[in-house]
Amino acid sequence: MRIVAMIVGIVLVLMARSVLADSMDPMKEGPFPVGVTTTTFVDDSRTDHFTQKPRTLITEIWYPAAESARTMPKSKFTDFIPGGVTPDVEEYYQKVFKKPTEEINKGYWMKSVRDAPVRSGKYPVIIFSHGNGGNRFQNTFWCDYVASHGYIIVSADHTGNAGMTFLKEGRVPMQGSERANSAVDRPKDMSFLLDQVTKWNAGADARFKGKLDLSRPCAAGMSFGSMTAVRVADMDPRFKSVIAMSGAYPQHTNLKVPTLWMIGTEDRTIGAAGNAIVRSHHEKQEGPSYLLELRNGGHYSFTDMAKLNPNFGDGVGSGTRREGGEKFQFTPMETTYSIINAYSMAFLAVYVQGDRRNQTLLRKNNWPAELIWLARNTE
Repeated sequence: MRIVAMIVGIVLVLMARSVLADSMDPMKEGPFPVGVTTTTFVDDSRTDHFTQKPRTLITEIWYPAAESARTMPKSKFTDFIPGGVTPDVEEYYQKVFKKPTEEINKGYWMKSVRDAPVRSGKYPVIIFSHGNGGNRFQNTFWCDYVASHGYIIVSADHTGNAGMTFLKEGRVPMQGSERANSAVDRPKDMSFLLDQVTKWNAGADARFKGKLDLSRPCAAGMSFGSMTAVRVADMDPRFKSVIAMSGAYPQHTNLKVPTLWMIGTEDRTIGAAGNAIVRSHHEKQEGPSYLLELRNGGHYSFTDMAKLNPNFGDGVGSGTRREGGEKFQFTPMETTYSIINAYSMAFLAVYVQGDRRNQTLLRKNNWPAELIWLARNTE
């Protein structure tokens, strides 16, 4: 019976990959409606350095949803706040974003439906890591798009390094003094999340039982999360590919893992030195490596910041050249998101799904005016 079950499982994975490959156009939104749900994972094997309690990760999961989700109301920014918007929470977000949460809701567009039924099928897994002081939902533009193409994205608040984490026992704001501990905890968090969704696939959560393809997990992240994604691929061989947005540690050992690097030429957060590290890693990669560089992009080009403040700077709205000091406009976010999403989907199709037809897009710069595109060790 076990052999039969294994054969059936393999057939289902191959069928799912075939359906996705046939229906996928990286340049367009995927064919599936998208669901999103919040859960809490607790790692009893680790004591959090700041809370001195078991490491607790508030986690967001995006996934392909059932057809019924097409007519359901879309998620709002405030849906990501466990327990809802209390007066002190309202005060916190007004202080951070200079506007009330209801106004944030109006501009924070999303495609996902809160707690929609999970679609039948089997879908590859991506573990995503947020930036320093960011949060688990800082890249909904990307998570929604990727999930619509048939992927499950798992993204947690790295407690103590997220802007604000809402735990049952209280709120944990960003702890600047915990950065060194966060650097240690973050890759372990990503591996732990993969452990947990593996249990979900085995039946720990009935909604996702048998629906996760765990054969080729991808590690992805932005800024400190990009560093984390690169680091966890060095440490945990289960991760078979990496999408690294605007950041990397100087040290990197897994030179064979297929990697999509992304940077903005005008990044003022990691700066010229940070971009140089990423370029160096791309040049040293022994496996397939792609470098996406936005000529008029900055650090926050790779986030949802445009939804919160359309003139934030460093990738969003207007800016000043790092060299020369002249004023300029960053690449419009509609174009920026299209570039990031399209190349992400083509990369995932090839290195997670095994759909070589998408190599055509990966070999070509489809936005030469906005983009520097480099590829190494491709087939």
